[in-house]
Amino acid sequence: MRLALPIAVLALAVPGIAMPQSRGPFVIEQTGQAFDTIDAAVTEAHDSNSTILIAPGVYRQCTVQITGNITYRAREPGTVVFEGETCEDKAAFVLRGKSSVVDGIIFRGFSVADGNGAGIRIERGNLIVRNSMFLDSQEGILGATDEPWNITIDRSTFAGLGQCDESESCAHSIYLETTGLITVTRSRFERGEGGHYVKLRGPRVDIRDNSFDDTRGRKTNYMIDLSVGGTGIIAGNSFVQGRNKENWTAFIAVSPEAREHRAAGLRVEGNDARLAPGVDKNPVFVANASGERLAIGANTLGPGIRPYETR
Repeated sequence: MRLALPIAVLALAVPGIAMPQSRGPFVIEQTGQAFDTIDAAVTEAHDSNSTILIAPGVYRQCTVQITGNITYRAREPGTVVFEGETCEDKAAFVLRGKSSVVDGIIFRGFSVADGNGAGIRIERGNLIVRNSMFLDSQEGILGATDEPWNITIDRSTFAGLGQCDESESCAHSIYLETTGLITVTRSRFERGEGGHYVKLRGPRVDIRDNSFDDTRGRKTNYMIDLSVGGTGIIAGNSFVQGRNKENWTAFIAVSPEAREHRAAGLRVEGNDARLAPGVDKNPVFVANASGERLAIGANTLGPGIRPYETR
């Protein structure tokens, strides 16, 4: 009598019938492969153009991208949280591939010994971050390179970030250096815990239509710090300076550390700046130490704010 083979054996024996795949929360969109960890998905993506779709959840995981063009996308924006875990004592996502896109992800609670625990550490490649949140960490996004990579941050929130008490130098909500273009648009900065909200060391910037709310800030410094100069545009932003600041003297500082990049023609226009209720300081809106002439247009400044000074 002929015995029937078990279903599992039949599946192995018949060409074209695939075994069911694991349904982990990290899925490579192009292949349908699923993984239990973000790092396993990134390793599989390797040197390719891939999108990793991430299911809702809170993940104490991290990853290092060393090659490829990878998009990290929440299936439902705002439901994916990476929390606490860093790779290489740096960040949840350490990025040094060809390019990276981060879309709809929340990063929170990162702290490391050197004071620079971040949601994202960008070390190589172009980076786009959109619809994401960076919360209650030493840094939000950190990175430095002497290559012309472009970094774009759009429609994202930065809150409870920065520090000046845990290491020799301060950490910031955003701290970036590249010889490419740095773009920060339609994003919100609030509740800083030290350092600057946006600290950039690049030759070209585009900072438009953001909200800087320092009313609940603590030991904060400048809203925007172009540390070594830079040109481009700062426009359409709203600023409220709070009372609990380490450095209240300016909202925007140009070349406070050095004059490495030209600042001539930097456009600062169409912004709105105010002091929070009860603040009795007399800060300047733009402090310029570049030695060059900026293009300061019409900005709406509340009582007590001086428009401009050279340093």
